[in-house]
Amino acid sequence: MGGRRRALGRERSEGRADRDDFRNDTITVVAILLAFSLGFVTHWAANPMPWGFYDLVAVVPILFGIALQMRALSMLLDMSSLRRQIYERANRIFMAGLILTACGVGLAILLDVFAMSAKGALPGV
Repeated sequence: MGGRRRALGRERSEGRADRDDFRNDTITVVAILLAFSLGFVTHWAANPMPWGFYDLVAVVPILFGIALQMRALSMLLDMSSLRRQIYERANRIFMAGLILTACGVGLAILLDVFAMSAKGALPGV
């Protein structure tokens, strides 16, 4: 009987370890993608092309998406994220932030292409 209890205890602790590893992997992915998002904003801000009012179309979703990614990371770093409901909510918030950021990046690229084509600065044009 004692051996069975030890085996059950070991299985429970191994299951918890697997869940913690999965959570740690998720935190790593969220942090890396957040760093890429922040890096894009930094790189775009240093772009030599002048900023215009129309750039807000891209900046707003990027910044809002980054804010959501940061919120998800802070939720995942909290110990309460060990509960499945909190963990899944943090993942949904992160995905919403990632999608918003990606849409903003796409808009930023399109705006730069349109600005360059208007000036005739595109190669091969």
